[in-house]
Amino acid sequence: MENGNTTGFALIGMGPGKVESMTLEAVEVAKKADIRLYEAYTALWPEDELLKLEELIGPLQRIMRPAVENPELLFEQAKSKLIAILVVGDPMQATTHIDFQLRAEQEGIPVKIIHGISVTTLVPGATGLSDYKFGRSTTLTYPYGNWIATSPLEVMLRNQMQGVHTLVLFDLDPTGAGTGEQRPMQPNDAFTSIEKMVEKFLASDADDTLKQQASSIYESLAVLCCDLGTDDAIMKTTKLSSLGGLSGGRLNCMVFLASMSEMEQEAVNRWK
Repeated sequence: MENGNTTGFALIGMGPGKVESMTLEAVEVAKKADIRLYEAYTALWPEDELLKLEELIGPLQRIMRPAVENPELLFEQAKSKLIAILVVGDPMQATTHIDFQLRAEQEGIPVKIIHGISVTTLVPGATGLSDYKFGRSTTLTYPYGNWIATSPLEVMLRNQMQGVHTLVLFDLDPTGAGTGEQRPMQPNDAFTSIEKMVEKFLASDADDTLKQQASSIYESLAVLCCDLGTDDAIMKTTKLSSLGGLSGGRLNCMVFLASMSEMEQEAVNRWK
């Protein structure tokens, strides 16, 4: 899709949470769009910044997960209109959006990608941790009734055993449905989820080495990151056992730390 196209999609990265962090290209393409959609289920912007953005580019309509995963109506509209889908961070960090792009292209609908600043690049730079020392990232989920996934815990443990840090994103949606009932996970919610994961994991038939590591996980260090990329950004280095007592922000994540170099140690000590 070229800049001059008047139909199709533009998947636009909004950056972390303020208008000033969007690229000039992102703003200009959004202005030209016939329809502007704000995808509001993978992450959220502050409401005051959304209002500023609307003053700059024009009105936004919110869409949730079903509209992106079942995009037939959007595909039909995109045959005669230019539709901008604005996504917090970078638009191609979620598999949902990659699938959307592939399906649109299979239908012969052009898709332009405009990248934005993502939490995956913000976190290493903001914390002072080396980006090459990060392993696989994971998302800490809310419990669903009495059930909770232990896979995020396993990712954290395996990364730590390999000497690499884990970017742990915090869930937005207690229902898991992506339909609009978001309640961004706070540190106390995250700690509760970790407790339930550890309890379930220790009662499982998992590898004994991992279980031994899980039993002492609360002594591990983590860096809580809140509202990175905004004027309200805060970070706090803490033992995992103290995570639940910390205050969070609008959007939160953490780095579960492995062994650190001397420089990394000095960097994260700033946030104690």
